[in-house]
Amino acid sequence: MMAEPGAEPDPDTTGEWFWHQRVSPGLYLIRERFFEAAKRANIWLLQGSQRDLVVDSGLGLVNLHGFLRARGLIGSKPVLVVATHVHFDHSGGLHHFDRVAVHRAEASALVHGDNYETVTWLSDAEISKAPQPGWKADTYRVKPVHPSRVLDEGDIINLGNRQLTVLHMPGHSRGCICLHDRENRILFSGDVVYNGALIDWLPFSNISDYIRTCRRIMTLVENDLVQQVLPGHFDSFDAEILYHLTSSYVASVGVCHKISSFTLQCIATLVLWLKYRRGQNAR
Repeated sequence: MMAEPGAEPDPDTTGEWFWHQRVSPGLYLIRERFFEAAKRANIWLLQGSQRDLVVDSGLGLVNLHGFLRARGLIGSKPVLVVATHVHFDHSGGLHHFDRVAVHRAEASALVHGDNYETVTWLSDAEISKAPQPGWKADTYRVKPVHPSRVLDEGDIINLGNRQLTVLHMPGHSRGCICLHDRENRILFSGDVVYNGALIDWLPFSNISDYIRTCRRIMTLVENDLVQQVLPGHFDSFDAEILYHLTSSYVASVGVCHKISSFTLQCIATLVLWLKYRRGQNAR
């Protein structure tokens, strides 16, 4: 999917921070150039006839809304940004938008700017070019946002000419969702599944939920309801790879995997608790 960057620097708004590529008519992929490639999230823009949809919002270090407007990718139509989950690399830029949607299970974390549940963990080494002079990663936080829409399983996001169904797919986090364009057999999968090792060891991750989610995705593939996957990280892939990734996860979850994940979850929980929850309690 990757090609040469299609965006030129815009010194009046975002400089060189964002890269974008037209994937197909009305569909764009946006990435943050200077966030470590192995960790940066995909941002998707789907232009509808009545409103536009942004799927995830990146770190929020530079104004994504301003970039999209400066490039002419959004205009007078309403824009809704949906967080596939509230982890910082997907939700940090939500505060730049007026209309924000998130699953009910994580709405409270977003409202309170809970950097424990958003697993905010960013280091200077992961940012190759500071967004502003003097910026330091230890000052970075996900800002509180009051969602204009709280999502539940089966909700429809209507763009006019396209409709996407909300699928609640917990496991990676408790509020993870996929957005399913059933007519075009496209799945925006967020961090539920991407072409890499699936993470089930963060605070609020749940292996049992993840197994059920993967089996549900396998059923979507078996029923020929997904042809293309637009994930939260790395490149897009097809239904065959989707089935392989989800079935492999289900097959891999034995005792050793559960012990390893539990150990990592304990470590991650302790580190984040010391960094954020203790700080909140002290205020």
